[in-house]
Amino acid sequence: MENDAGSAFELGTDGPKVIVVGVDGSESSWRAAAYAAGLARRQRSLLAMVYVQPMVMASSAGLGVPMAEATSKVAEEIVAQVREAVERMGEAASLRWEFHTFAGDPFTGLAKAADDLRADAVVVGASEQAGHRIIGSLAVRLVKAARWPVTVVP
Repeated sequence: MENDAGSAFELGTDGPKVIVVGVDGSESSWRAAAYAAGLARRQRSLLAMVYVQPMVMASSAGLGVPMAEATSKVAEEIVAQVREAVERMGEAASLRWEFHTFAGDPFTGLAKAADDLRADAVVVGASEQAGHRIIGSLAVRLVKAARWPVTVVP
C-alpha cells in the first residue's frame, strides 16, 4: 500500500517522540504525569509537562496581582515536585523532560503545547469536577479536537 503525499505518517519511526501531559497539582494530574513518565521512559520519548495558569482578570476587585502570584507559585511547586520525583527515579530512569507554562484555559493551553511541540500523544487526568459530566471535561474536548491520541488516566 502506498503512502499518499498528504499523510502525516513517517517511515522509520517507532513510538512517540513527544508526550504532553497536563499537570495542575491535583491527584489525578499526578497520576497522569506518572503514567506519561513511564511511557516516555520506556519509549525514550521527551515528556513535556504543561501547567496552564488560569487567566487573571484585572477587574477582579484588585485581585489580579495576588492571583497571578498564586498561579506562578503553583507552577514553581509543580516544577519542584517533578524534580524531586525525577531525582528519586535516579539515573537508570533516563527520563528526558521539560516543563512549560501557558496562560489561559486548560484546553487551549494543552492544545497549543501539543501543536507547538508536535506531540505524538497527550495524557491528562480524569476530571474530578462533577460539573464536567454536563458541560464536558478537558479530556472530552481534547479527544473531539482529533489532533492527537489522548489518554485519560483515572
